[in-house]
Amino acid sequence: MGVYANLGVRTTINAVGNGTAIGGSIMPPEVLAAMQEASRNFVDLNDLLAKAGQHIADLVGVEACYITSGAAGGVLISIASCMTGKDWAKVHQLPDTKGMKNEVIMQVMQRNFYELMVREAGANLVEIGLANTTYPWHLEAAINEQTAAIIHFVAYSPPSDLPLEEVIRIAHSKGVPVVVDAAAEFPSFSILKHYSDMGADLTIFSGGKGIRGPQSSGLILGRKDLVEACAMNGSPYHGVGRPCKVGKEEIVGLVTAIELFSDPEYERKELEGWHLRTDYIVESLSDLPDVTVRSGFPKDFAGVQVNPEIVPVTVVEWDNTVISMTKEEVVSALREGDPGIYVATSRDGIVIAPHTLLPNEERIVAERVEAVLGRKG
Repeated sequence: MGVYANLGVRTTINAVGNGTAIGGSIMPPEVLAAMQEASRNFVDLNDLLAKAGQHIADLVGVEACYITSGAAGGVLISIASCMTGKDWAKVHQLPDTKGMKNEVIMQVMQRNFYELMVREAGANLVEIGLANTTYPWHLEAAINEQTAAIIHFVAYSPPSDLPLEEVIRIAHSKGVPVVVDAAAEFPSFSILKHYSDMGADLTIFSGGKGIRGPQSSGLILGRKDLVEACAMNGSPYHGVGRPCKVGKEEIVGLVTAIELFSDPEYERKELEGWHLRTDYIVESLSDLPDVTVRSGFPKDFAGVQVNPEIVPVTVVEWDNTVISMTKEEVVSALREGDPGIYVATSRDGIVIAPHTLLPNEERIVAERVEAVLGRKG
């Protein structure tokens, strides 16, 4: 019996994509080996964080980097740094923000669970915009002497939002930093620098999603002074980010994962594998009666939410007059089968994402989908 079976925990096939609740990602052997090696020695954690962060920054081509415990922790620490700067008195005062800039602006259409991290830092969240659009003057009017930062959540930003380029232009014209949460936007490797090149002051990525590092890791990339303030607010210091602790093993594992992706050939093979799995699933299901199978990218289909946008997904839909199953019933049948398979949904069907499938799991997924949809209503 394996470690999960010993605990009575059922393993699943992940055809949804990277998500914390389903276990993040599967780390490559090189990452696991580096973490095991890192576990054999004691080190000064501040020294390791500083040098590992600079190494990543040099690989990416940005000023500085701080490693934290996932993207949510990165949001908390980034916002804290924008309020405290490199002032130890303010660092130790949080989450009490009396006497410091403490307002963080966010477009109302981007509201999501992770805004809680902004409030946990002690900031007051200021919502701007309407239910269906945001105009430049909404942002301009909201900025005042109490504005500490503007936060932009890429995954929750609809097309009708005020574009990030415009947000950065307005913010910088008034001396306000912009924090970008791009947690699940990796790969490609170039995306790590993309938002900094746009002018974002800090950009946050999850280390345990597309990067395929440890699930409890993340990184903050950007301005050197603000990254240094992030370190002061984080672990092993005793600021508001102390709970966002990342261990020596996770630090080394994340560095190794990013080193792997910094090789264009490694990234090319990863993406090629995604396309091969997608092609296999499409071909396997294409002759299924009363079923339509299409492949493309998330933006090509209504109601598909898979990150990052470069993932080639398979959308499976069916004739409900012949196959009398709702998409929810199909999802449930796949999840409750043996092995359990997690899939996402589109507006009218299911979505199979290939980037979290292990080798040959695409065959199991195709067989199970065929078995479920082969049942006539």
